[in-house]
Amino acid sequence: MFWEVPSGALLTRGPRGATRCRMPQAKLSYSGAVRVKICGITNLDDAAEAVLLGAWAIGLIHYDRSPRAVEAGEAAAICAAFRRKCEVVGVFVNPELEEVAKAVEGAGLTMVQLNGAEGPQFCAEVARRTGVKVIKAIHVASAAEVHGAEAYRTDFHLFDRRGKGLWGGTGQSFDWGLLREHRSEVPAIVAGGLRPDNVAEAIAVTHPFAVDVASGVEAEPGRKDHAAMGAFFEAAGVTSVPAP
Repeated sequence: MFWEVPSGALLTRGPRGATRCRMPQAKLSYSGAVRVKICGITNLDDAAEAVLLGAWAIGLIHYDRSPRAVEAGEAAAICAAFRRKCEVVGVFVNPELEEVAKAVEGAGLTMVQLNGAEGPQFCAEVARRTGVKVIKAIHVASAAEVHGAEAYRTDFHLFDRRGKGLWGGTGQSFDWGLLREHRSEVPAIVAGGLRPDNVAEAIAVTHPFAVDVASGVEAEPGRKDHAAMGAFFEAAGVTSVPAP
């Protein structure tokens, strides 16, 4: 008996040598205009609105000290519902490797964002251990931090404002001009103090791969303002996804 293997399928050996046909998970396209990442998502309703508006990625914060931290069960539910529609990013601050690996496997995260003082070797080990793409947050106070980002050969660099004792979520912008002449093989994501009324300017100055917003579209920490989200996407020039 002969059968045709679908294009792109992978053949594996199962129990007792039986051949199995498995289709690989679809890869999301990264071509096109500036993308939007909505961070600090804590519930299915806000996640659904972000996806409907055209989000490239949503961020789930796995850091207990953050007011936007997501519960483990809710993270799994969000991943199950939306991981094939956008990137679902787990955001960590100075974690243990096992913590990251457990969260990726348990919830089904498609990316990891490291927002603390993690070094290049740790970032590389996270990528190797989990098999997902890695974003490294760079906390910017001067041009030195922008240049220093090249030590991190991650999939993306996220540039955010440096805050004393804080690892993000400051609601304040850094000097976007520091990225004006920045050239790197690693795609840049701009974060920090972005709102519907300034995101267009940030894009014009920095020409990023993506922009990241959390507090700029919130009703309160952990709960999004859907009208503000819509205004942010419009200002960023991102087209919403038509309702089914």
